[in-house]
Amino acid sequence: MNQWIGGALALAALVVGGIFFGWKGVILALTGVVFWLLMQFTRLMRVMRMANSSPVGHVDSAVMLNAKLKPGMKLVEVLPLTLSLGQKASDAPETYVWTDTGGVRVEVVLEHARVARWTLIRPEAAGQ
Repeated sequence: MNQWIGGALALAALVVGGIFFGWKGVILALTGVVFWLLMQFTRLMRVMRMANSSPVGHVDSAVMLNAKLKPGMKLVEVLPLTLSLGQKASDAPETYVWTDTGGVRVEVVLEHARVARWTLIRPEAAGQ
């Protein structure tokens, strides 16, 4: 969800709760907002724990990762696909690389914290 929309919804819940139910409504709305934030934090921690179990920059199949990527995905949505953190290749533009055991790699370029484009790079055949 967009950061501004989430903030607006939280503020609206607090105002509506205060108007209709007084301070008890504000407390109820605040409880709902904190619960939602805790759910988001738990989701992030689960993804990071899962990514921690694999080597940095490793993916089981780079070709499958290439097929599952979509423009606009957040890094938090990419990590469950890779099951590992990407190896940072560049800061400008922000680029992460995942490589499989066959040497095939996927370079993912992020712009504004979302996947902008990606490239599947196959290794050169030996002896050519």
